[in-house]
Amino acid sequence: MEKRIKEILALRPSEDTIKAEGWVRTKRDSKNVSFIEINDGSCLKGLQAVLDRSAFPDDLVARITTGCSVSVTGRIVKSEGGSQDIELRAESVEIIGECPADYPLQKKRHTVEFLREKAYLRPRTNLFGAITRVRNTMAYAVHSFFQENGFVYVNTPLISASDCEGAGAQFQVTTLDLENVPKTPDGKVDYSKDFFGKLANLTVSGQLEGETYALAMKDIYTFGPTFRAENSNTTRHLAEFWMIEPEMAFCTLEGDMDCAEKFLKYIFKAVLDKNGEDMAFFSKFVLPGVIENLEHVVSSPFEHMTYTEAVKILEKNNDRFEFPVKWGVEIQSEHERYLTEEVAKRPVIVTDYPKEIKAFYMKMNDDGKTVRAMDVLAPRLGEIIGGSEREYRYDVLLDRMKELGLDPAAYWWYLDLRKYGSVPHAGFGLGFERAVRYVTGVENIRDVIPYPRYVKSCEY
Repeated sequence: MEKRIKEILALRPSEDTIKAEGWVRTKRDSKNVSFIEINDGSCLKGLQAVLDRSAFPDDLVARITTGCSVSVTGRIVKSEGGSQDIELRAESVEIIGECPADYPLQKKRHTVEFLREKAYLRPRTNLFGAITRVRNTMAYAVHSFFQENGFVYVNTPLISASDCEGAGAQFQVTTLDLENVPKTPDGKVDYSKDFFGKLANLTVSGQLEGETYALAMKDIYTFGPTFRAENSNTTRHLAEFWMIEPEMAFCTLEGDMDCAEKFLKYIFKAVLDKNGEDMAFFSKFVLPGVIENLEHVVSSPFEHMTYTEAVKILEKNNDRFEFPVKWGVEIQSEHERYLTEEVAKRPVIVTDYPKEIKAFYMKMNDDGKTVRAMDVLAPRLGEIIGGSEREYRYDVLLDRMKELGLDPAAYWWYLDLRKYGSVPHAGFGLGFERAVRYVTGVENIRDVIPYPRYVKSCEY
């Protein structure tokens, strides 16, 4: 394999011949010399290749344009310019793929909205190249953290007959002829004629299936795509995104919170350690102070408070909120940011939420009013992780399902799990794109995933 640009930039001047492959970012011509900057996505900075015009045909030099792909062979020499230490003195140049003058990514600042319309090309820009490299580091760190701590990676299904969140905002999967949908005698859709013989949807979470493996393998995690059909057109929501969901058997809420804190610090530190150049770019052009913000999270113990304690703090400051707070309501993003940025000045884990605003599977506290849930709140973002101790008592879980109007028959296997060697267990979920957005400081979640899917948008 040929050396990547990142590796070449670390070389010293030498008589050795090397080959650099990549795409032309810029080209400058003078009377005697042409300078081309080559980038292959391995780092932010490009490699400057210097072509002696007398050694190359004019028509070849003219065909080297911004966006074309090239292979340049030559020697590494000390650069005579001040913006780089070394450069490649070209001895031969091969144009692999030419690029016409209407190439959309010319040498100027493009808006993220424009680049969203050119998603197939935007990884070639500095911004999206940096986002992609950080996303790669974080994905690798996710697996590294869990593998180093003895977790087993489990692939949960993308097509499911269960609704983990009970929200109903799911994408339906069907092979029925939508122009001629079969109906039952009472006029309802006859799903017995469908591929699976029942209503099926794209998964909103792998948690329920993950629990079954945790109660056999002890500690497991999933990392895969999930889907929400919410009609939400904001900078914080996607219809398709990636979720990280660990589940731990013989574990209570306390162990869940400890794992969540260590996990976040691990993946954040991985980026600080490995993506210094990219983070410096984000700090300069996207969000000043983003590096210091991450360093603070990594070095600070997380604050802990109950939902009730948080509400008491927030109620004293209701005059500053768009949505006033009282016990029993959802804590909004503005409240989460106030708790982290104004009160604790560090990440906060809020626990023991009212049962009415949390999912059916969360373990009931002895007070009968709250559940063993936890949300990790981060400064600048708000909720970044949501989790809970799961209800492992059969009778309590069954009563909770009935209370919420859920059909126990649809969750028969999930209930059975509580009959056969049940144990206390807990887990959490982290939306991967939300974490990437936090690390990079990028405002819109549509810009931290390669091909964003949202309302009325499913291009490419």
